[in-house]
Order: sequence, then C-alpha cells, then structure tokens
Amino acid sequence: MAELIIPALLETIYMVFFSTVFSLVLGFPLGVLLVITEKNGIWEKKQLNRILNGIINVLRSFPFIILMILLFPLSRLIVGKTIGTTAAIVPLAIAAAPFVARVIESSLKEIDKGVIESSLAMGCTVSQIIFKVLIPESLPSLILGITTTIINLIGYSAMAGAIGGGGLGDVAIRYGLYRFQTDVMVIAVAVIIVLVQGIQFIGNILSNNINRK
Repeated sequence: MAELIIPALLETIYMVFFSTVFSLVLGFPLGVLLVITEKNGIWEKKQLNRILNGIINVLRSFPFIILMILLFPLSRLIVGKTIGTTAAIVPLAIAAAPFVARVIESSLKEIDKGVIESSLAMGCTVSQIIFKVLIPESLPSLILGITTTIINLIGYSAMAGAIGGGGLGDVAIRYGLYRFQTDVMVIAVAVIIVLVQGIQFIGNILSNNINRK
C-alpha cells in the first residue's frame, strides 16, 4: 500500500506546489490591477478594469476538467506532453490564477480607505502604495486567501488524476474505482483530508501571528 500512496502523495505535493507558485505569478498582479484600476481607485482605468473582470469571469466559468482538456495543446507546447504530473501543472496554474486574482482583490479591498487616502495625501506613488500599504496591511487576509487557493488546487489535482494527471486522485481512481480496491481509495482520500487540514492549520497560524504583530 505504501508503495502506491507515498509516490502519489509526493506527486500531489509537487503539482500543488508549482501550480500554486505559477498561479500566484499570474493571479497576484491581476488582483492588484483589479483594485487599483476600479472606479475611484488609485490608478483608475475603467476600460482596463472591465476587460480584466471579463477575462477572469470567463476563465472561472470553465469546469476544471474541461479547461484541462482545452489546455492540452498548451501543456504539450510548454512541457512537451499532455499526460503526467508536470503536464498537469499548466492547467492547474491557469485554472487557479483567476481564483487567486479574486482572492487578492477581496483581501486588498478590506483595507481602510482612510489609510490609502492618507498615503496619497503624503505624496506616495502608486507603486509605493501597493508595496508599502496595500500588501503589508492585507497580509493576514492574503495568507488565508493563498491557503484557500492551495486547498482548492489539491482538489483540482485530484480531478486531474481522472485524465492522467497523476497524484492521489489518479491512485484513487485507478485502483479504488477501476480495480475495486476500496481500501486504496479510502486511504488516498484520508491522506488528502490530512493534507488539507495540515495546510489550513499552518495558514491559520501564520495569519494569526502576522495579525498580532
């Protein structure tokens, strides 16, 4: 049993780690842009804001399995194949990016408008407000949002296993479903639950520690 679960767990961690990194690279700037370009934002660009909102809403509308299939050509272009854990990182990152953008947008909008207005009154530039006011002030909320993103990606990675993505989802489907080995499926699901609980626990601790500081 361990020879099935441990490699699958490592594959899941590998997929989730890199897809989280790449989804943050894509989604974090989008979330910041959504906030600063909105009406009465610090860099108001209504047309750009509408375009970004439209793109994000369209991407979030796709079920992950369908999006993964649609992105097969892109996966082949980037990593040279469409099946496997590395290939699954591409659709995972792209699927999570719009979610990240909304999470970042929500976190940044929690900041008191008075703090931003004070920064503008002191002559701060847009970049200074972003990096010295918006991000530091919203850091506890951002950490919780990123934690939620990681947990969602664990769920996406399990779905990716249905079409050759590897990881715990692949083991649960191949052995638990197709070969009727219920014990394998139960253990794979239990490991996923423990992984999710562990990540949520760490995220809560980090957020609370930063909040106290």
